[in-house]
Order: sequence, then structure tokens, then C-alpha cells
Amino acid sequence: MHILYLSQYFPPEAGATQTRAYEMARNFVRLGHPTTILTEFPNHPSGVIPLQYHGKIYERSDLDGIDVLRVWVKASPIKNFRNRMLFYLTFMVNATLMGLFLAHDHYDLIYASSPPLFVGGAALVLSYLKRTPLVFEVRDLWPESAVALGEISNPQAIAWATRLEEACYRKARLIIVVTQGIQTRLIERNIPLRKVKLIPNGANINLFQFRSEGRERIRTELKLNNKFIAIYAGIHGIAQGLENLIEAANQLREAKDIHFLMIGEGPKKADIAELAARYALSNLTMLPEQPREDMPDYLSAADVAIIPLRNLDLFKGVLPSKLFDAWACQRPVLLSIVDGEARHVMELAGGGICVPPEDPTLIAEALIVLKNQPAERGAMGLRGRFYTVDHYSRQSLARDLADLLGDMVAV
Repeated sequence: MHILYLSQYFPPEAGATQTRAYEMARNFVRLGHPTTILTEFPNHPSGVIPLQYHGKIYERSDLDGIDVLRVWVKASPIKNFRNRMLFYLTFMVNATLMGLFLAHDHYDLIYASSPPLFVGGAALVLSYLKRTPLVFEVRDLWPESAVALGEISNPQAIAWATRLEEACYRKARLIIVVTQGIQTRLIERNIPLRKVKLIPNGANINLFQFRSEGRERIRTELKLNNKFIAIYAGIHGIAQGLENLIEAANQLREAKDIHFLMIGEGPKKADIAELAARYALSNLTMLPEQPREDMPDYLSAADVAIIPLRNLDLFKGVLPSKLFDAWACQRPVLLSIVDGEARHVMELAGGGICVPPEDPTLIAEALIVLKNQPAERGAMGLRGRFYTVDHYSRQSLARDLADLLGDMVAV
């Protein structure tokens, strides 16, 4: 089975989308399914394309056996509506052109991952012109989620995006979703149940493991050897409400043994850093994005991982992949989110505690409780690791997806 895989985001960019695409493609190759990734020049989330790509329209390379075809996009560090549309549309156009003229092999299927939804536009054209079945992956309901987060409000733009979304659903032979919440929402919109298949996010359980040496190294480098460390590692974006972590840190400023560690980049990072500077917090360390292979060390260095999201009904159906990365490293999780799928999985795993979203006081109180229960923290982390290995291993999920795709191609 030969796969043309469209994902606008891909390593060396960091993030859940990039990780899922890389892990799936790498495991497809290991299972004997040649895979071409069609993606952008790396720039996310900074909006700056590295110098090595300047003057190029495309670049082709090999990454762990994956054929990677990168195309130019109109990237910008200024994330306004106009620039975002140019960013998405230039990828759609260039991915279509390069997919037609450079991806010459015979492909058994085209696999397109959304959002950005415009990836689906390129996939629709390529599927039609190459006469190749389309599989459409939905990691987030777009434009529905963008409207809820205030990223898009223009009625005409919403209408156009909705038409493109529905065209992708109609034309796709299979629709792969990452949460039960998304699956339920699509079925409510009269998408046939037979077309919608669940392959959730998970963790690379071989890479993400507890590392005692890494724990000591990071804690020594950061001069936090005797601290109780609460880590947030991920995008600093609109959805997370990270100002609530800053407020919790401010409330705990007199608890000298509790320290917050925030790692990552994103459109809200400057605002978060400005708020932290205003409070002059000595119990907070903010680091830039780190290489993915180093993240198990940083997670191991922490005593609890915090995963916050804003107080929106939209997030009832989400299941953050960082949950499984933390559990794979035997870290208990403090989940600050609306009741829904993530909380249900947390309760099944017994891998941490949940508090309502956007409440800094409850976050602070929960951290004090966890700090005072070291034996239970350790048990939570172990339960999370076992649950992830049993149910959310990337390797197993890739095999499940490959089996689904193989059955589709064989029909």
C-alpha cells in the first residue's frame, strides 16, 4: 500500500499535529507501506521560515524512510486573519501543484489531515485528478472550533469553510477521527457511521519513558533540585488559557518549594510572559520550545504535568495527546478542563486529578494536595503509564490505522 499523506505541519516543527503525522508515517513505513509526506517549509508557530529554505519553492528529503516533500508557504509572525488565510491558501495551492508534478508514483490512497481545513482542498483536487481514494482525518472540527475560539467571525468566510468541510466529508472514502466527541458530532451531522472510524492520539511509549538521569540533569541545570515542579509543555495558544497558570503561580508565590515550568512557543506566549513579568514571579521558569527527543527528560524532571484548556463546551470532546506523553513518563496529571472525554479517560486510568477550567485558585489548591501526597503521585504516574501502554500506544494505533486503510484499498 503506497500512501500520499498531506499534513501542513510536520517535524522539525513541534506539536501534536506534527507528532501524529510523523509517528503514523514512520510506522506505516516500518509496516511495509511506502509513504510520501506533503508538507510545508517549517515555520510553525513562529511564522519564520529558516534561511536554508529561502529561495526555494520545494525541497525533497528522506526522514527515517519517509519521503518528505516540502513546499513554500506565505508564513508570517503576525497572526492576523489576512496572514492566516494567505498561509493556508498558499499551502493549498502549492501542495496541489507539487502533488501533481512531483509526486509521480502510483498511490493507493491520499490521506489528508485537518485542520488546517485547506489541506482538504488540496487533497480533493489531487484525489480527483489522480483518481485516487481520499481518506480525511479530522483532528478538530473546523471551522466550528475556530468560531468558538474567536479566530474567525466573517460570515462569508465561515460559509465557504463549511462548504469545503462538507465536500471533504462527502468525497472521503473514510473519515478518521481522533476522539469519540468528534465521531459523535459528525454522526449528528448525518455522516454515515460506516465512514467514520476512531483512531485516537497516543504516545510513543518507546521514546516517552521515565528517565531518572534526565530528571537529575534537568533539575540541576535549572537549579530546581529541591523543588516540586509543575510543568506545562506545549503550544502557548488561544485554547489553553495559560494566564490561569500565571495567576496560580502568583497565588503560590509564598510556597517556596513549588515551581512552575512552562515550555513552548505560540501566539499567546508574549502576553503570558508579559503577565509573568508584571508579577515578578520567582517561582516560574519559561523556556523556549525544546527538541521532541528531549521532552521525556523535562517531563521526568517534573512532579506533575498540568494540562489546561479554556472553559468552552467545544473541549468536552477533546483528548489532548500531551496527556499520554506525561503518563508514558509516569507523571501524574492535573487536568483543568470541562467535563467530557478527557476527564472520563482520566478517571478510567486513575492517572491524576481534575479541576474545573479557568480557576487559578483550584489549580493552586490541587498542586498543594499533590505535593503533599508523594506516594499517591507515584501510583498515579504508574497507573497512567500502564493505561497508555495498554490503550494509547502510537505503535499499536498505527497498526490499527494501517489495517483500516488496507481493508479500504482491498475493497
